[in-house]
Amino acid sequence: MQENFGQRAEHAVVRRPSDRPADAALARPDALTAAEFAALGAVPPELEWFANIHNAQTRRAYRRDVKDFAAFAGLHKPEDFRTVARAHLIAWRKHLEGRALAPSSIRRKLAALSSLFDYLCEQNAVGHNPADGVKRPRASHAEGLTPALSDAQARRLLDAPPETTLKGIRDRAVLATLLYHGLRREELCKLKVGDLHLREGVLHLRVDGKGGKTRFLPVAAEAARRIEAYLEAAGHRGDPDGPLFRPVRNNATGTLNKPLHTASVYHEIVRHYGRRLGVAAGARGLCVHALRATAATNALARGADLARVQGWLGHSNIATTRLYDKRDHRPEDSPSFKVSY
Repeated sequence: MQENFGQRAEHAVVRRPSDRPADAALARPDALTAAEFAALGAVPPELEWFANIHNAQTRRAYRRDVKDFAAFAGLHKPEDFRTVARAHLIAWRKHLEGRALAPSSIRRKLAALSSLFDYLCEQNAVGHNPADGVKRPRASHAEGLTPALSDAQARRLLDAPPETTLKGIRDRAVLATLLYHGLRREELCKLKVGDLHLREGVLHLRVDGKGGKTRFLPVAAEAARRIEAYLEAAGHRGDPDGPLFRPVRNNATGTLNKPLHTASVYHEIVRHYGRRLGVAAGARGLCVHALRATAATNALARGADLARVQGWLGHSNIATTRLYDKRDHRPEDSPSFKVSY
């Protein structure tokens, strides 16, 4: 179970039309056969919980967390989770602390197990949630840990790609889209050409965010200029259903009509130009999320309303947005610079 919990969960509720009798498929293509009905009725609630996690990134993280706990506790099948007691989770927490995991990682792992047991309680598979009462490490930071670039660093990064190549023109548009709108890299890669459109006469981006939430963001003038230059150079402006940002070469298949990969955004754009400029060394942990933090920090520092920034970033909880609000922690306001001898 430790190796295939996620795979079993993802396939537990998937029907295979090819396995159905021909007459049943012809009579009602969307109907369950008797065998499928029985199979779905036997799906353990542990697997139902996992299959109901829609966000792919959350599903990957929770799969690792559940496998980690299963390996520690010696659980071999989904039903074994029903024998877990609070003492098992306390022992696991001690084990994680002994591995010197970050408090945030331990909190997330315990949250994953708590979510699972909440679902099992709802399904009457267990009588209580053993994660209740298991103390989690405190989140001691009042600010986010993701580094934000200074204005000077952001300007240097925006102008780092060359304007003489298709890749450089694309990368300039990608960096501007990230730095002016605070998108997650998954959101950036899912953008289609048609997502760039007018609303009430103003150019907007339609962004598909986490949790299936859609938001519409006015496009900053500099970003719009760079995106238009990229569409002109790439030549796919007339493909509204196609991906907005695409590879410029594909040595394996030659197919370019596909979305830019999230790993490429990180390695070939953000980290590539960050290292070239020395920005990666100046901002520890430079990543795509650092550009999101930079956009949020910049907007708040220039007077943007906190609640508006929350919606702009697609945060469910305003407390998450507050992690980017450094207006009360500006270095120039520190008492260190008021001391004089």
